[in-house]
Amino acid sequence: MADQPQTMPAVVNRAGGPVDNPDSLVDALVPAPAAPTGHDLLVEVRAVSVNPVDVKVRASGNGARKDRILGWDASGVVLAAGPETNLFRVGDEVYYAGSLDRPGSNASRQLVDERIVGSKPTSLSHVEAAALPLTGITAWEALFDKLRLTTESTGTLLVLGAAGGVGSILIQLTKVLTGVKVIATASRPESRAWAEQLGADVVVDHSDPDLVRRILDAAAGGVDYVFSAHSRGRIPLFAKVLRPFGQIVAIDDERDLDFYALKDKSISWHWEFMFTRPRHSWDLTAQHDGLDRIAELVDDGRIRTTLTRTLAPLDATRLREAHTIVETGHTIGKVVVTAEE
Repeated sequence: MADQPQTMPAVVNRAGGPVDNPDSLVDALVPAPAAPTGHDLLVEVRAVSVNPVDVKVRASGNGARKDRILGWDASGVVLAAGPETNLFRVGDEVYYAGSLDRPGSNASRQLVDERIVGSKPTSLSHVEAAALPLTGITAWEALFDKLRLTTESTGTLLVLGAAGGVGSILIQLTKVLTGVKVIATASRPESRAWAEQLGADVVVDHSDPDLVRRILDAAAGGVDYVFSAHSRGRIPLFAKVLRPFGQIVAIDDERDLDFYALKDKSISWHWEFMFTRPRHSWDLTAQHDGLDRIAELVDDGRIRTTLTRTLAPLDATRLREAHTIVETGHTIGKVVVTAEE
């Protein structure tokens, strides 16, 4: 590649702990990626989004990895393509989440396997597109890989964490691609309004002491499916509101859940972790296909970006601000940091 630089600007994680630790996120010049090999693309990053995984990895520290580059959502332009690539060419606009095992997107350039990359929705800017990859893949895999929903599926889905990044896209995908009714949980007026705008059929307050009754009033006989972004202390609720042989798909990191209450109804529990495929090199192209399908739905006007806040430029100060927003746990939709002027 003719003008390959030796270094590039990036934001690196040097230490764990709180986000206000000066070493948590640091502006730095780091070695630029080499020319892509194999299935890799070299992408010029135009915008990134911040997710709970960024917060968790930053807070836990980077262990033996010096100056780790975080960031697992990006939209950008292909600068170069490896010799085994066949899905993209130089100049293509792409969006992707990437892999936990490789340097992330909080940099001006990034290497990423084309098989986990999608074509950016043509109707969206890079800022709007960067809000979608990680949450879109997570929602897609939860609905169609784990719960195995189809266009013919009916029944009722309870969504815990409806206003968050994953919930925001999952509601939309459920409503446009299945016949399933959506009951969303949200407590603040702005969260309730957001869930309704995205297509939720019913919104209930998850802090309501009579939550079980509210759910069963909306789904006589119980719900068929649960999507959970907040599972701590919720197993008894799931056992009460799910029908026999119901299914739960969860994305949170609760280690000490007691599932025994689910046995009487033979309720199934599925974990969804979108990094499983890239981490274990398992059916990688499924993520490319999912991102392309999501892009088609966006460009057809059937679903929308979940972007709610934009910060600029892409530096440590703005990423620290984005981490702080996400860390509250009350984010509606997605926060994006842009490198574009």
